[in-house]
Amino acid sequence: MRIKLDERGLVPAVVQDINTKEVLMVGYVSPDSLRRTVEGGQVWFYSRSREELWHKGEVSGHYLHLKNASVDCDGDTLLFQVSPDGPACHTGNVSCFFTPLEPNPVLESEARGPGVLDELFTVIKDRQRDLPEGSYTASLLKAGVGRAAQKVIEEAGEAALAAATGDKEHVPQEMADLFYHALVLLAAAGTPPEAVWQALRERRR
Repeated sequence: MRIKLDERGLVPAVVQDINTKEVLMVGYVSPDSLRRTVEGGQVWFYSRSREELWHKGEVSGHYLHLKNASVDCDGDTLLFQVSPDGPACHTGNVSCFFTPLEPNPVLESEARGPGVLDELFTVIKDRQRDLPEGSYTASLLKAGVGRAAQKVIEEAGEAALAAATGDKEHVPQEMADLFYHALVLLAAAGTPPEAVWQALRERRR
């Protein structure tokens, strides 16, 4: 059996009351939270907003006791059939699905997580192709792979220094500089980011 994880290493799980068949909620599961769910018999999720494991019911006491788990035909969605101790929704409703869908709903995109790296690499590749005047990215790429490599070394040092000195305010910005220049180096070296993502996937084993 293979379960497909999304770009954040997660898979959605639909939670259904095993007795009433009502869909209670949808959460995201990481490999660790799935292991805890299967081994412990109570549902664990991964909170994308807090970026940590989440034992459902730990605060409210409304635990979800796993009775059956299955995978859909595409291997990219789980179904947890549970016996709930109480309402599944934090609002006190039995199910999270209590709001009727209205005509012409407002659709919003949640711009979170590492997907921005792929978006940024697309922009970098565009600059590499067009080499527009006044573009810092284009100037780096025109200077060659050696210059891009030098910038990665410089930015790595600055990011490490900020972290080592406890400068938490500047760590995110310095790491962003490092990630950006690393992507420029990949473009200059003719290496797609997917090759790096695959190498990282192999390290999870």
